[in-house]
Amino acid sequence: MIIGCGAASISAAIAARKTDPDAEITMISRDHYTAYARCGLPFALAKEVPSFEALVDFPMDFYEQMGFNLKPESTVTDVDAKQKRIEFESKKGKETLTYDALIMATGADPIFPPIKGSEKKGIFKLRTIDDGKAIDQAVSKSKKALVVGAGLIGLEVADALVRRGLKVTVVELLPQAVRPLLDEDFAEMVHKRVTERGVRLILNHAADEFLGGDKVEAVLVGGEKIPTDFVVMTIGVRSNTALAQKIGAELGVTKCIRVNSRMETTVKDVYACGDCVESRHLVTGLPSVSQLGTTANRQGKVAGVNAAGGYSVFPGVLSTSVTKFFDMEIGYSGLTEWQAKLAGIEPIVSSVSWKTRAHYHPEVKDMEVKMLFDPDLGVVIGGQIIAGESVAMRINLLSVAISNRMTAFELAKIDAGYAPPLNDAVEPIAMAAESAVKSLKAT
Repeated sequence: MIIGCGAASISAAIAARKTDPDAEITMISRDHYTAYARCGLPFALAKEVPSFEALVDFPMDFYEQMGFNLKPESTVTDVDAKQKRIEFESKKGKETLTYDALIMATGADPIFPPIKGSEKKGIFKLRTIDDGKAIDQAVSKSKKALVVGAGLIGLEVADALVRRGLKVTVVELLPQAVRPLLDEDFAEMVHKRVTERGVRLILNHAADEFLGGDKVEAVLVGGEKIPTDFVVMTIGVRSNTALAQKIGAELGVTKCIRVNSRMETTVKDVYACGDCVESRHLVTGLPSVSQLGTTANRQGKVAGVNAAGGYSVFPGVLSTSVTKFFDMEIGYSGLTEWQAKLAGIEPIVSSVSWKTRAHYHPEVKDMEVKMLFDPDLGVVIGGQIIAGESVAMRINLLSVAISNRMTAFELAKIDAGYAPPLNDAVEPIAMAAESAVKSLKAT
């Protein structure tokens, strides 16, 4: 039995089917859409993706072919872990089913703080296809918008709205954009690009009040009334743990569901995966929250294998992330400088400004690389990259390097490919590592 039908759920179901071809697999989803790519919502809003329906991963007949018993638009109302029984309610009424193994992939919901005036119309979140369609309708009859939150999703949404011809303001409570993933020096590059594209970026301020009649007409920010036709809230998500807590599953220090390496909760025969669980960081070994589609897919596979009687383990996370907005690609893996210091590590930091292709190629773009190394062992523990292109492949290389505890000495000697239209003869990852080697030798 799988609660949910998102990235973690579908990965778990497929893995369970591969592990046990004869297993009865039931998926209960509160959404009327089957599994789809939530990360694609801002790009569908921008019309870069042709439609919101294009984000759906599999057609309905896929579930039939795989032998999945899908229960859409259904809400789980009770779980009895002792009797191994689930109660849920759908359009058909109330139903009860039993299970041998249960996978909780209950995901997360958008955080919506109790701001005065938040009951007004024209204030949206972006978590579902229906959310995306509602914003899309608002865009078609608007000239200006305000986005609350300057994380990855917030800036992706801001980019989408600018591309749709709107004048956009972004409000962020923290002193920088993309705080969890970037250090201040790299965030400054983001600030510059965002404002160059005409977005007003307000840092160190919250949305204090939504003003207007039945519909929002302005937002009060630091005493200033900023006119807007609608608002999009993108300040993060909170894990759905209510069902897990109801059956006595323990939460971790992050307030997400505690699981072991096999994705088992503290309740027998109950597994959990995806946005609702607590992970272990591969560098620090400390509890971490990694609410990413990639993490959900990997955890779902492990949960599905084990729930179906196989054996698989999840090693942990680096929260490797990539995105693109305002023609700027951003990548992150491991630890930032401030995260390393919070973990008690004074890292050796190496930064390089280079090019994405041969300097003479007409389509060459700038690239900034920042890498962090453990001062004692010389192993790479984190990296950030900003460039006009070719970020994903390099941040994935860094993810592999961090996972395998490669040292600066090893990375300085990587055998990288070269062709003028694809990559420079000198690899910036190797350059940054070589610079770190000098610092390591000096210490």
